[in-house]
Amino acid sequence: MRPAPKTWIKGASAVAASAALVMPLAATPAGAATAAAQLNGGWAPFDRCPVDAPAMLAADGDTDVPLCVASVSPNGSIKLGNTTATTGATNLQFGVVQHPAEGTYTVVPPAAGSLVSGRTTIPGGLLGLMCPSNIPVVSAVCGQITDATLNKVTATVVSAGAPTEFSLVAGITSGPIVRLPVRIHLENPLLGSNCYIGTNSAPVVLRPGNLSTPTLAVNRFDGDGTANQDEGSMIGFALTGAAQGDSTFSVPKASGCGLAGLLSWAIDLKVGLPAASGSSKLVLNDARTYTAGLTAPGLVTPEAGRVLSDNWHSAVN
Repeated sequence: MRPAPKTWIKGASAVAASAALVMPLAATPAGAATAAAQLNGGWAPFDRCPVDAPAMLAADGDTDVPLCVASVSPNGSIKLGNTTATTGATNLQFGVVQHPAEGTYTVVPPAAGSLVSGRTTIPGGLLGLMCPSNIPVVSAVCGQITDATLNKVTATVVSAGAPTEFSLVAGITSGPIVRLPVRIHLENPLLGSNCYIGTNSAPVVLRPGNLSTPTLAVNRFDGDGTANQDEGSMIGFALTGAAQGDSTFSVPKASGCGLAGLLSWAIDLKVGLPAASGSSKLVLNDARTYTAGLTAPGLVTPEAGRVLSDNWHSAVN
């Protein structure tokens, strides 16, 4: 252990700066630390932080500083081509390993993905997505829509890969904060269970940024989450009252919709897919972003990652 004053300052400022991540947008990876848990006090927002991931455990607190990030939004809106819908509650969580000497960051997602998104209903349902039409196959499907159940279409935004390209400066100020690949799952009895806009190999790539300036609050707490503003070994930051969004992403075609994917092109035609950059837009309202890490990671070098993990586990209710 090396209780050097400069390490204390570097560690604390590293955590403070990392509070800037702001994209709230599901995943339950294996292992107790990454399964959704109910956590005490200051740890409460970080129920899926991957504290037991090898990269997090290996962080020494000097050259690598481990952090937990969580960002949520209760609602918002998304426009894809010609179609606009509201979004459900969204939640994005991952770990970050900061490399202070290099000025870089490594994102460590939960094993099954960083994103949790609530289902939202597409206005007009299937009739609105691809009907009316004089095209034989599509017209035949449209003729089968005889009740609300067959017409209702829900959409869920899901992870399509790990977040990358985290930018600390953008999180504090403006510009793209993180690169987040997603795909949109469309669900309806006639569309089948494998209807998506975007794929894992060709996703919708969101690069969200601040749309307004958030309010910053700082709190300290003990390892188990109990508030301790004066001497807490953990420090947390909350950014609230901001909106985030992106209007630069492009949207690929739909795939896997209907028997043998025969309805995918009908959705593309009606929605206007593929949609070029600038024709779609995401807005997430009332975003709340939380970041937490060790107050002085340099004081527990080289065990900072393991101490963070132990603290997380001690906070599980």
